[in-house]
Amino acid sequence: MQHTLRRSLGMARLSLTRLQPRPTLAASRGQEAGSITTPLSTATQPASRSFASLPQEQDKKEQNARESLNRLPRLMDFPEIVWPSALNTLKNWITIQFIIRPYFDSEFQLKEFIYGAKQALQVVSSKLMGGDLDSLDTLVSPEAIAELRPVIQKLSMTQRRQLEIKESDIYLSFPYQVGIMFDDANDKLQKRFVEITMVFHVMRGLSEMRERGEEIPWNMGTLPEYQDKVFICNYRFVKEFTAGQQSDWTVNVANQFRAIDLINETK
Repeated sequence: MQHTLRRSLGMARLSLTRLQPRPTLAASRGQEAGSITTPLSTATQPASRSFASLPQEQDKKEQNARESLNRLPRLMDFPEIVWPSALNTLKNWITIQFIIRPYFDSEFQLKEFIYGAKQALQVVSSKLMGGDLDSLDTLVSPEAIAELRPVIQKLSMTQRRQLEIKESDIYLSFPYQVGIMFDDANDKLQKRFVEITMVFHVMRGLSEMRERGEEIPWNMGTLPEYQDKVFICNYRFVKEFTAGQQSDWTVNVANQFRAIDLINETK
């Protein structure tokens, strides 16, 4: 029995010893932890770098968000046109010289048309900026107004300000395509139309730069300081030339966009 008691007391002391803290073991564990401090800190370095880069990434995201809010959406479902086509240019000359002048309008002059198209661009873009589409009923076709209205109504004021174009800020303009259309819906009278798609390159503030006598770089569209100011406008004009019908040129496509936005889309 004494042997059993001594054994029980020994087991109790052993249990108490295990429950008490052991400085030596704690110190050794501290040394072991210290020995792996360097690898741990090295392992956390990439995380610290990622945390340091978070503000920069956040700033970039905020900048992209602001640019997205200021970016003009597509006003109409029409493919963006930037540069002239050599083949179209030849076709346009043939159409004007051998079809429009002999059979539609003997007094038609392309130079005069482009001058009037620039003025129309200035008027229409100003009305679009103000959201006054009702006053465009004599300048823009009803179908185009119906397509433009919901887009214009959703634009912010910053986006709307980008729509207004001054004629004096246009530095390049050309007819991209001249077409002849016929409508045989009426058996007794064939309707005839001429449709001209115009492209305008615009830089905001160009007229002010000229007034100040500043040198205007020929490649300003590719320079970062001018990219937010360069816009391209695609306007398509149509006029009826049916015998006995009087008609004025009307806009049936009005699309405006920044060149830099189109470049970013294609990347």
